[in-house]
Amino acid sequence: MYNILTLNKIASCGTDLFDKSKYTFGEDVKDPDAVLVRSASMHEMELPDNLLAIARAGAGINNIPIDKCSEKGIVVFNTPGANANAVKELVLCGLFLASRKVAASMEWLKTLKGEGDNVGKLVEKGKSQFAGPEIKGKKLGVIGLGAIGALVANAAVDLGMEVYGADPFLSVDGAIHLSDKVNYVKSNKEIFEKCDYITLHAPATAETKGMINAESIAAMKKNVRILNFARADLVDSKAIIDALANGGMAAYVTDFVTDDLIGIDGVTAMPHLGASSPESEDNCAVMAVNEIKAYLEKGDIINSVNFPNVVVPMAGDTKICVLHKNVEGILNNLTGKVSAAGMNIENMVCKSRKELAYTVLDVTGGTDGIETTLKGVDSVIAVRVIK
Repeated sequence: MYNILTLNKIASCGTDLFDKSKYTFGEDVKDPDAVLVRSASMHEMELPDNLLAIARAGAGINNIPIDKCSEKGIVVFNTPGANANAVKELVLCGLFLASRKVAASMEWLKTLKGEGDNVGKLVEKGKSQFAGPEIKGKKLGVIGLGAIGALVANAAVDLGMEVYGADPFLSVDGAIHLSDKVNYVKSNKEIFEKCDYITLHAPATAETKGMINAESIAAMKKNVRILNFARADLVDSKAIIDALANGGMAAYVTDFVTDDLIGIDGVTAMPHLGASSPESEDNCAVMAVNEIKAYLEKGDIINSVNFPNVVVPMAGDTKICVLHKNVEGILNNLTGKVSAAGMNIENMVCKSRKELAYTVLDVTGGTDGIETTLKGVDSVIAVRVIK
């Protein structure tokens, strides 16, 4: 029986996939084999020794202590693409909000309450202050062409925009799904210089932190409109405020507001609504549960953020799954000990991800004592035997 701890409410269409004869799940589960989480922070949580996996029902994993999990051999999953359409739709909404000053106009209308028959005249007199450009024919720069960025780029093409995209890590699969009308550029600099609108879809890393700053804004068009539906850390908020005040930027729309941006003219802020749709929550829940089931039952790793993805169909009697450091000679050491124990290796896959690796040995023969033997190998983090 596997025990699954849920730290947030997970859509039932996901948890219903657990076979109740094999799984116990809920917010009060003790000694969990796996954790399902959405936004709850796990940084202060005591991670039990028997915890094998954590699945984040969403893309961001800032609420999970990744380094600590890696050291303990806990595989962390996320659900890339499951909420992509929900975010894409909100980004498109943001494009229009950046242009037409709809949010500000609606707030202004509230001030006309009580004017009676004069409302119509006041509306006609005051509406010009909320005029804004159409997006058709304008240049949009998309920084980051992952699941969300690619959808945004393709949709903007359909809306008649001239789209430029930059992503140094664009995958072959990602390129295949990108419209051939998207102009792929090699650097953000070209986007800064050319585009009327810029939308951010890059991960928050040491390299991307503060990518939108005083220097990069100075390289942009004076009426640039920037959208941030990725992470707050991608922008220097002081630079945003200064640019809006001195005419260096026309608008900033974000789903990741910080205190200093609230109430600033030219800022349209939303309370992290990107993935807040029932469809998105359902998609994330189903993907997260399937990732947990595949790992616990078959040792397959799909959509991990700390260990390499490995899927191995079982050809023999048993799978021996080894999480270890990516060091020279360890594979020979593992296979030597398995062979010495009298097992025959029917199939084997070993993949690495930076300093971590995952080896799956599909074997026949008796496996008594092999888990203990392999755990004693230097650089081995964790071992599982699945029959």
